[in-house]
Amino acid sequence: MPDSPAAPTHDLRLSVLDVCPVPAGATAGDAIADAVELARAAEELGLARYWVAEHHNTSNIASSVPAVIIAHLAAATSTLRVGSGGVMLPNHAPLHVAESFRLLEALHPGRIDLGIGRAPGTDGRTALALRRSADALRAENFPEELDDLLGFLTDGLAPDHPFASVTASPRGGDAPEIFLLGSSGYSAQLAAALGLGFAFAHHINPTHAAAVLRHYRAEFQPSRFAAEPYAILGLSALAADTEDEAERLAATLDLAWLHIGQGRDRPAPTLEEALAYEYSPAEEAQRLANRSRHAVGSASQVAARLRVMAEEAAADEVMALTMAHDLDSRRHSYELLAAELLGTRRAPAASAAGR
Repeated sequence: MPDSPAAPTHDLRLSVLDVCPVPAGATAGDAIADAVELARAAEELGLARYWVAEHHNTSNIASSVPAVIIAHLAAATSTLRVGSGGVMLPNHAPLHVAESFRLLEALHPGRIDLGIGRAPGTDGRTALALRRSADALRAENFPEELDDLLGFLTDGLAPDHPFASVTASPRGGDAPEIFLLGSSGYSAQLAAALGLGFAFAHHINPTHAAAVLRHYRAEFQPSRFAAEPYAILGLSALAADTEDEAERLAATLDLAWLHIGQGRDRPAPTLEEALAYEYSPAEEAQRLANRSRHAVGSASQVAARLRVMAEEAAADEVMALTMAHDLDSRRHSYELLAAELLGTRRAPAASAAGR
């Protein structure tokens, strides 16, 4: 294995990861409407793709069924790639996932990504409700489920497979582009062995991103899915016009991640609530520790950190999750980063009414 896999020769790409946050005082419908506006802005800015995560049993996230939101976002845009970041495969039958994404690809040819994860995306009881049995909850059969999914997507099940006579519908279409997602080395190794794209969640595990992504690139085996490795670095980023403004806006980010760490299911805090929150000494220590997950600052500061992180990880693309209470702040952060990283600019948009 080479010690230092070659970094990508093309320009760094920038994309959006969205969990469709539901701010305090808003509804899930408001969150999806925000996602539509953000996707349209991303397309206008020339961003590469827009992925939606899968989460369950929480009041502050609306993205419980990525395929439904993907269909809505793809219909509201025309060139932007839209996909899942990701579908948590153990929660679903492989045939169902294959048919959902074949249908999305039929509706929006050449624009659909299927990012696949193996975490539950929720708590244990909700995972049990999704999988319907304790045996399914305990099963360690992700590679087999993934093999079935890839077979259904490509009509490539082995002749002796129990479901060899089953074809995912609609028939005759192309498969979406396929990625594995992870926050450890396991999915990276599997993605490399199968010749799939890979996305690492730095905001979940900020410690090992560079080493894991470089290992993926070094071990990649060309396949029918991809001739070369493609590495995405998923991260949390919030940029503003000044460092002071970014720090002010990041108060909501800090408090939201504190609630996540405490297992508290609360709507995304307002900026006023976050600025007024009094951290205990233990909570302040946790807030400071969480900052390693996030790139916060002026546009130039955040862009510089993203470039360094991408270079260290030999990443082809950075995919930014931007958490702020209001849509305008989230959108402006992407505008600033697009200007710094891609050289693209967008006319200022009107504020989101009522939010």
